[in-house]
Amino acid sequence: MLVVGVNGTGKTTTIGKLAALWREEGHRPLLVAGDTFRAAAVEQLLVWGERAGVPVVSGPPQADAAGLAFEAWGRAAAEGHDILVIDTAGRLHNKQALMDELAKIVRVLKKRDDTAPHAVLLVLDATIGQNALEQVRVFKEMVDVTGLIVTKLDGSARGGVVVALAEAFGIPVHAVGVGERLEDLRPFDARAFAASLVGSDAAD
Repeated sequence: MLVVGVNGTGKTTTIGKLAALWREEGHRPLLVAGDTFRAAAVEQLLVWGERAGVPVVSGPPQADAAGLAFEAWGRAAAEGHDILVIDTAGRLHNKQALMDELAKIVRVLKKRDDTAPHAVLLVLDATIGQNALEQVRVFKEMVDVTGLIVTKLDGSARGGVVVALAEAFGIPVHAVGVGERLEDLRPFDARAFAASLVGSDAAD
Protein backbone atom coordinates (compact mmCIF):
# COMPACT_ATOMS: atom_id res chain seq x y z
CA MET A 1 0.00 0.00 0.00
CA LEU A 2 1.32 3.41 -0.98
CA VAL A 3 0.28 6.41 1.10
CA VAL A 4 0.59 9.72 -0.73
CA GLY A 5 -0.24 13.33 0.05
CA VAL A 6 1.18 16.81 0.43
CA ASN A 7 3.47 17.43 3.40
CA GLY A 8 1.49 18.68 6.39
CA THR A 9 -1.73 16.77 5.72
CA GLY A 10 -1.14 14.32 8.57
CA LYS A 11 0.03 11.53 6.26
CA THR A 12 2.67 10.06 8.57
CA THR A 13 0.42 10.31 11.62
CA THR A 14 -2.37 8.60 9.69
CA ILE A 15 -0.08 5.69 8.80
CA GLY A 16 0.75 5.24 12.50
CA LYS A 17 -2.94 5.20 13.42
CA LEU A 18 -3.77 2.72 10.64
CA ALA A 19 -0.94 0.46 11.80
CA ALA A 20 -2.26 0.49 15.38
CA LEU A 21 -5.76 -0.33 14.14
CA TRP A 22 -4.57 -3.23 11.98
CA ARG A 23 -2.40 -4.63 14.76
CA GLU A 24 -5.44 -4.62 17.09
CA GLU A 25 -7.32 -6.57 14.41
CA GLY A 26 -4.60 -9.23 14.40
CA HIS A 27 -2.65 -8.15 11.32
CA ARG A 28 1.13 -7.79 11.16
CA PRO A 29 1.87 -4.50 9.38
CA LEU A 30 5.34 -3.32 8.37
CA LEU A 31 5.88 0.39 7.71
CA VAL A 32 8.37 1.98 5.31
CA ALA A 33 9.71 5.49 5.93
CA GLY A 34 9.83 6.41 2.24
CA ASP A 35 9.85 10.20 2.67
CA THR A 36 13.63 10.00 2.90
CA PHE A 37 14.33 13.67 2.12
CA ARG A 38 12.66 14.84 5.34
CA ALA A 39 14.45 13.57 8.43
CA ALA A 40 11.51 14.77 10.53
CA ALA A 41 9.12 12.53 8.57
CA VAL A 42 11.34 9.49 9.14
CA GLU A 43 11.67 10.25 12.85
CA GLN A 44 7.93 10.84 13.15
CA LEU A 45 7.11 7.48 11.56
CA LEU A 46 9.61 5.73 13.85
CA VAL A 47 7.87 7.31 16.87
CA TRP A 48 4.42 6.29 15.63
CA GLY A 49 5.66 2.79 14.83
CA GLU A 50 6.94 2.42 18.37
CA ARG A 51 3.68 3.79 19.76
CA ALA A 52 1.67 1.33 17.66
CA GLY A 53 4.03 -1.59 18.34
CA VAL A 54 4.79 -1.96 14.63
CA PRO A 55 8.27 -2.19 13.01
CA VAL A 56 9.48 0.50 10.60
CA VAL A 57 11.99 0.11 7.75
CA SER A 58 14.10 3.24 7.33
CA GLY A 59 17.32 4.17 5.55
CA PRO A 60 19.92 6.92 5.66
CA PRO A 61 18.92 10.52 4.79
CA GLN A 62 18.02 10.94 1.11
CA ALA A 63 18.11 7.18 0.54
CA ASP A 64 16.41 5.85 -2.59
CA ALA A 65 12.76 5.40 -1.59
CA ALA A 66 12.14 2.78 -4.29
CA GLY A 67 15.11 0.69 -3.13
CA LEU A 68 13.83 0.93 0.43
CA ALA A 69 10.37 -0.25 -0.66
CA PHE A 70 11.88 -3.19 -2.58
CA GLU A 71 13.98 -4.21 0.43
CA ALA A 72 10.98 -3.87 2.77
CA TRP A 73 8.86 -6.17 0.56
CA GLY A 74 11.48 -8.88 0.96
CA ARG A 75 11.57 -8.38 4.71
CA ALA A 76 7.76 -8.44 4.93
CA ALA A 77 7.65 -11.76 3.06
CA ALA A 78 10.46 -13.26 5.15
CA GLU A 79 9.00 -12.19 8.50
CA GLY A 80 5.33 -12.94 7.79
CA HIS A 81 3.96 -9.38 7.65
CA ASP A 82 0.63 -9.26 5.83
CA ILE A 83 0.40 -5.49 5.25
CA LEU A 84 3.22 -3.34 3.85
CA VAL A 85 2.62 0.43 4.07
CA ILE A 86 4.97 2.80 2.26
CA ASP A 87 5.08 6.45 3.29
CA THR A 88 6.07 8.72 0.38
CA ALA A 89 7.30 12.26 -0.15
CA GLY A 90 4.83 15.09 -0.63
CA ARG A 91 6.91 17.77 -2.33
CA LEU A 92 4.38 19.19 -4.77
CA HIS A 93 6.52 22.27 -5.47
CA ASN A 94 8.71 19.94 -7.53
CA LYS A 95 5.98 17.92 -9.15
CA GLN A 96 8.11 16.25 -11.84
CA ALA A 97 10.63 14.92 -9.32
CA LEU A 98 7.81 13.61 -7.13
CA MET A 99 6.08 12.02 -10.13
CA ASP A 100 9.33 10.31 -11.14
CA GLU A 101 9.90 9.04 -7.60
CA LEU A 102 6.37 7.61 -7.26
CA ALA A 103 6.63 5.99 -10.70
CA LYS A 104 9.94 4.38 -9.69
CA ILE A 105 8.44 3.00 -6.45
CA VAL A 106 5.54 1.49 -8.41
CA ARG A 107 8.00 0.00 -10.94
CA VAL A 108 10.12 -1.76 -8.30
CA LEU A 109 7.04 -3.04 -6.45
CA LYS A 110 5.87 -4.63 -9.71
CA LYS A 111 9.15 -6.56 -9.82
CA ARG A 112 7.95 -8.24 -6.60
CA ASP A 113 4.30 -8.58 -7.69
CA ASP A 114 2.95 -7.30 -10.99
CA THR A 115 -0.38 -6.43 -9.35
CA ALA A 116 1.28 -4.09 -6.80
CA PRO A 117 0.62 -1.64 -5.30
CA HIS A 118 -2.68 -3.11 -4.21
CA ALA A 119 -3.92 0.21 -2.82
CA VAL A 120 -2.91 3.87 -3.05
CA LEU A 121 -4.33 6.03 -0.29
CA LEU A 122 -4.30 9.82 -0.63
CA VAL A 123 -4.37 11.75 2.66
CA LEU A 124 -6.11 15.14 2.47
CA ASP A 125 -6.42 17.96 5.01
CA ALA A 126 -10.10 18.98 5.35
CA THR A 127 -9.13 22.53 6.36
CA ILE A 128 -7.84 23.40 2.88
CA GLY A 129 -11.35 23.27 1.38
CA GLN A 130 -11.55 23.37 -2.42
CA ASN A 131 -7.75 23.02 -2.76
CA ALA A 132 -8.31 19.38 -1.86
CA LEU A 133 -9.90 18.90 -5.28
CA GLU A 134 -6.74 20.14 -7.00
CA GLN A 135 -4.58 17.85 -4.86
CA VAL A 136 -6.65 14.82 -5.89
CA ARG A 137 -6.31 15.82 -9.57
CA VAL A 138 -2.53 16.22 -9.28
CA PHE A 139 -1.96 12.92 -7.48
CA LYS A 140 -4.30 11.06 -9.85
CA GLU A 141 -2.01 12.21 -12.70
CA MET A 142 0.95 10.61 -10.94
CA VAL A 143 -0.47 7.38 -9.53
CA ASP A 144 -3.73 5.41 -9.48
CA VAL A 145 -5.37 6.71 -6.28
CA THR A 146 -7.76 4.03 -4.96
CA GLY A 147 -9.00 5.66 -1.75
CA LEU A 148 -9.00 8.82 0.37
CA ILE A 149 -8.43 9.57 4.04
CA VAL A 150 -9.57 13.01 5.18
CA THR A 151 -7.82 14.45 8.25
CA LYS A 152 -8.51 17.39 10.60
CA LEU A 153 -12.24 16.83 10.18
CA ASP A 154 -13.31 18.06 13.60
CA GLY A 155 -16.05 20.41 12.46
CA SER A 156 -19.01 19.95 10.12
CA ALA A 157 -18.23 23.17 8.24
CA ARG A 158 -15.08 21.51 6.93
CA GLY A 159 -16.93 18.40 5.90
CA GLY A 160 -18.43 19.85 2.73
CA VAL A 161 -15.20 19.11 0.90
CA VAL A 162 -15.94 15.37 1.23
CA VAL A 163 -19.18 15.89 -0.72
CA ALA A 164 -17.31 17.85 -3.42
CA LEU A 165 -14.66 15.12 -3.68
CA ALA A 166 -17.27 12.37 -3.98
CA GLU A 167 -19.06 14.30 -6.71
CA ALA A 168 -15.91 15.14 -8.67
CA PHE A 169 -13.98 11.86 -8.46
CA GLY A 170 -16.10 9.06 -6.99
CA ILE A 171 -13.08 7.74 -5.05
CA PRO A 172 -14.11 6.05 -1.78
CA VAL A 173 -13.32 7.76 1.53
CA HIS A 174 -12.02 5.00 3.81
CA ALA A 175 -11.46 6.91 7.04
CA VAL A 176 -11.49 10.34 8.68
CA GLY A 177 -9.09 11.79 11.20
CA VAL A 178 -10.71 13.79 13.98
CA GLY A 179 -7.79 14.34 16.37
CA GLU A 180 -4.22 13.53 17.33
CA ARG A 181 -4.70 10.37 19.43
CA LEU A 182 -4.20 6.85 18.11
CA GLU A 183 -7.93 6.19 18.31
CA ASP A 184 -8.84 9.39 16.44
CA LEU A 185 -8.87 7.74 13.01
CA ARG A 186 -12.35 6.43 12.34
CA PRO A 187 -13.94 4.43 9.53
CA PHE A 188 -15.95 6.70 7.24
CA ASP A 189 -19.72 6.22 7.60
CA ALA A 190 -21.40 8.09 4.74
CA ARG A 191 -24.88 8.07 6.30
CA ALA A 192 -23.75 9.37 9.68
CA PHE A 193 -21.51 11.92 7.99
CA ALA A 194 -24.32 13.25 5.80
CA ALA A 195 -26.60 13.47 8.83
CA SER A 196 -24.00 15.48 10.78
CA LEU A 197 -23.55 17.86 7.85
CA VAL A 198 -27.23 18.76 7.71
CA GLY A 199 -27.74 18.51 11.47
CA SER A 200 -30.29 15.70 11.41
CA ASP A 201 -30.51 12.37 13.17
CA ALA A 202 -28.58 9.57 11.39
CA ALA A 203 -31.67 7.37 11.55
CA ASP A 204 -33.54 9.83 9.33
